[in-house]
Amino acid sequence: MHVEELHQLVLTALDDMKARDVTVLDVRGQTAITDYMIVASGTSDRHVKAIAETVAFRAKDAGETPLGSEGLAQGEWALVDLNGVVVHVMQAKVREFYHLERLWSVPPATSLAKASAE
Repeated sequence: MHVEELHQLVLTALDDMKARDVTVLDVRGQTAITDYMIVASGTSDRHVKAIAETVAFRAKDAGETPLGSEGLAQGEWALVDLNGVVVHVMQAKVREFYHLERLWSVPPATSLAKASAE
């Protein structure tokens, strides 16, 4: 499955599970570990777990076995690693605290090093 198809599969699963505030981060120029990070919110620990489990199930059903998942037991922040797409599902308070969107919008370190050298 191409990464764009996987990306769309994840977005559909998130929509079907009523995930909130879905944000897609294209990180291809910032890291080699994945192409997209998708961040979404769930309304409770059960909702976060259900969203993450559904994403993993649908990916596996489409032939893309997740490389791993974390945080399903606690339900505050669940991560599903699909190689080309990494999905973070968080409760609102956790998402607000870590604010991954801001973290990945910072210019790469090489740009900062060049700026300080000038």
